[in-house]
Amino acid sequence: MVVLLGLLVFMSGLFFFWTQGIIFQKRVSLIIAFLSAFSPHPFWSFLMLVSGILLLFWGLQQIGNAIASILLPNHGRRLVEKLYSRRYLEKGPKIVALGGGTGLSVLIRGLKEYTANITAVVTVTDDGGSSGRLRDEMGILPPGDMRNCLLALADTEPLLEQLFQYRFKGCEGLEGHSFGNLFIAAMTEMMGFNRAIREFSKVLAIRGTVLPVTLEQVTLKARFTDGSNAEGETNIVNLGKPIEYISLNPPECTPLPEVISAIKEADAVILGPGSLYTSVLPNLLVPGVVEAIRESGALCLYVCNIMTQPGETEGFSASRHLEVLRKHGCLEIINGIIVNNANDFPSSLLEKYQKEGAEVVEIDRPVLTQWNMQVIEAPLLERGELARHDSKKLATLILNKLVERETGLEGLWAYTFISLNGNFRRTKKEMGDYACSPFTFSHKKLQRFFYSAFRKI
Repeated sequence: MVVLLGLLVFMSGLFFFWTQGIIFQKRVSLIIAFLSAFSPHPFWSFLMLVSGILLLFWGLQQIGNAIASILLPNHGRRLVEKLYSRRYLEKGPKIVALGGGTGLSVLIRGLKEYTANITAVVTVTDDGGSSGRLRDEMGILPPGDMRNCLLALADTEPLLEQLFQYRFKGCEGLEGHSFGNLFIAAMTEMMGFNRAIREFSKVLAIRGTVLPVTLEQVTLKARFTDGSNAEGETNIVNLGKPIEYISLNPPECTPLPEVISAIKEADAVILGPGSLYTSVLPNLLVPGVVEAIRESGALCLYVCNIMTQPGETEGFSASRHLEVLRKHGCLEIINGIIVNNANDFPSSLLEKYQKEGAEVVEIDRPVLTQWNMQVIEAPLLERGELARHDSKKLATLILNKLVERETGLEGLWAYTFISLNGNFRRTKKEMGDYACSPFTFSHKKLQRFFYSAFRKI
């Protein structure tokens, strides 16, 4: 449009000079007379206009292809797709996801298709595997969960993702280490952990931001129902005792300022999915995080796990998860709980989990209705070898609830903009078309509408 406007202004200036007899009047008159000799019909002028526009766009396309051949060799047509998706995603809602492990990476992998304004906040209490070894030997924050989230948000080639996820085998000293963890460790020694993550994000061209909840070395402490205590995430899980309470050591650690800022500016804050005691709660126990969520006024949803977890939540129902959050002073910030109601689990998959001591989390509806929050049920099971959330379905459900919360023209715009996304429509249909409308008003929604309107005035 800017090119066409510039061309119009240029032609207007040229026409002014011609009408004033300053340049080319005689030659232009000769050209017009010559063309009229072929066909005096107005269709000839229309044909010239269309031909000129086609030539203009063809020339612009050739310029784009020339640039694309340099920036993206062998993938020239992807340049337009990338430019469009970036512009579209940059206007998406601001979402903060707190957690760790594989659950958080599953969530943000789906959300990145709708928005680039994602902040993944990762716990730093992992002390097992490759991350734990690097933490003990080099004194750096555990990079494993950070790596998984960065790769989940990455807009990169599959081969590069496989490279960073590759674990060394049969090498003394390197056995069990992933290349991505070692890469982050090397960059941390060169420039510090915080800057290393930022530079790693540039390498992967991620859609969003990944942040540790704190830069301090913290460990988990647990008090069990039998009165005993343990410290260290791996140690707590391996003991397999029912957990009464969990805390951080030191308790007064300082949250990363960027985390607090992202939460206060967020449209939605998502807790989980992931291990309740070792992924979700460690983030919420950092001083200032719960307070920031409360002050933000953002939609806060807790994504309940599909399966119970041996050593942490054995025998837990959905309401038991909420009870644990209440006991740790985190329940009042939650507006709703997302639970999976798909029950068509393959028998082989259930047998596999039963051998490990895990079972499907029960949706105890009579108890859940007593909590002051919305219970959001949907078929979210991914078809695969593991009982995990389908990242596309989970992201679609969250975006749906976020649109419902919007008000006025902003809600209409959000509803229209997201509904035009083909993936969004297809996933909703697959889930049973959980329809929503920005015009469905409630008392709280009306209150938010007037607050937003007066704030802008």
